[in-house]
Amino acid sequence: MTRILTLLLLCALPAGAYAAPAAAPAAAPAAAPAAAHAAAPATPHAAAPGTATPAATKSDEDKLVFAVGQLLSRSVAAFDFNDHEKQLVQAGLASGLRDAKAAASADALVPKIQALLAERSGKVMAKAKETGKAYRDKLAHDKNTTTTASGIVMTTLKAGTGASPKADDEVKVDYEGKLTDGNIFDSSIKRGQPATFKLSEVVPCWTEAVQMMHVGGSSRVVCPSDLAYGDRGRPPTIPGGATLVFEVHLLDIMKASPPAPAAPAAPAAPAAPATPATPANPQ
Repeated sequence: MTRILTLLLLCALPAGAYAAPAAAPAAAPAAAPAAAHAAAPATPHAAAPGTATPAATKSDEDKLVFAVGQLLSRSVAAFDFNDHEKQLVQAGLASGLRDAKAAASADALVPKIQALLAERSGKVMAKAKETGKAYRDKLAHDKNTTTTASGIVMTTLKAGTGASPKADDEVKVDYEGKLTDGNIFDSSIKRGQPATFKLSEVVPCWTEAVQMMHVGGSSRVVCPSDLAYGDRGRPPTIPGGATLVFEVHLLDIMKASPPAPAAPAAPAAPAAPATPATPANPQ
């Protein structure tokens, strides 16, 4: 089990996938040679394992184990498996769980699996960028919407009346982030806890867009991937090349406290008077 879990997670999470938000996006992975598909050994069509659901579990521990399977499914999403391939993955996992020693033979295929991942993820990324552009182009015609020179599509939902922050300001916001298909990947609104951060420490889209808002206002901010998490994405919730859609409520601009005045230096202690030399005894 450990071998299979490690293999899946290493394949699905390339080095650097969790880079800091403001880091420059990495280059797209190189496409694998077409022979990568043919190189894999043929596998007989496998029937899908039973379709268990959380409702069928009997204990809290069962639910945790079921969640392990769900997490594994997310770790291989970048392969974009079709239905037939999903059945093969399920059968392979079941085989590995039954016989860990036999599953060790899969280690020899790791380089080819990584090549397949590079090829598949590259295609998924290109499709995500194409879908994102179409989404942004459609929203660009909405009322109260502007498109910045950098490509951000910004719609004013409620005009604010307060000040606008600067790039080095700290702001307090409520927000919700979605993919273009509507899936929510982050939400301070759902957590019930506004977020506070410096605009210089977030993705470029936020740094630019929030400066265009006024305190008390709300906007929909649609970020091209190159101004968000780029080709790397933030696996497993944000795929590479994804356009992101944020609803942002600018609550306040946090004023930094002035630095405390330096304490005055303690006066130097007066020098002790020199001790007179002892006179020599007369002979």
